[in-house]
Amino acid sequence: MTTAHDRQPARPAEGPSLVAGLLLAAGGGRRLGGRPKALLPHRGRPLVEHAVSVLRAGGCTVVHVVLGAAAGAVRERAELPGCVLVENPDWEEGMGSSLRVGLASLAADPRGVDAALVSLVDQPGIGADAVARVRAAYGGRDALVAASYGGGRGHPVLFGADRWAGIAGAARGDRGARDYLAAHRAAVTLVECADVAEPYDIDTEADLARLES
Repeated sequence: MTTAHDRQPARPAEGPSLVAGLLLAAGGGRRLGGRPKALLPHRGRPLVEHAVSVLRAGGCTVVHVVLGAAAGAVRERAELPGCVLVENPDWEEGMGSSLRVGLASLAADPRGVDAALVSLVDQPGIGADAVARVRAAYGGRDALVAASYGGGRGHPVLFGADRWAGIAGAARGDRGARDYLAAHRAAVTLVECADVAEPYDIDTEADLARLES
């Protein structure tokens, strides 16, 4: 069966590589009383706007955003001009389903995306410097790159387009690409980012104190 991954357009050999940002923003905030993470207030605006601005400031001119919980409200309240918004109807299954939806969206982008730089909406401590470092480590359509924090792998991560089908096939539950990255550990380029970013998540009520008014 032909999938979106099989149909992905290739860029002309002489053209520049296109590394697109892929923001996973579908979470429903179960441990936050069911408040969708994309709409959490940060610096006076929805958190999803901040996450998109970080990707763009880090060099991703093309950004796809995967929505899920309260997708209609996110579209209404958040200002995301120029972004490709795609909804994951199975967002409650976990991050893996959102990753699959996002990679399929990138594969169908007519601009011909060579790599996906994946970030999570609930990690506001990871800024443009980390995005730029990981993006700069792109080495071709088979690239696997991940930010490192004191030797531990974290986000953002970069997946060359030739890896997308394998990653999508292995993405299950809330593990996202962890299993694929573990199986291909030797191919992963780690980029230390602990000096420019903090990889905490906004998961609980206590974590909300990390957001700025």
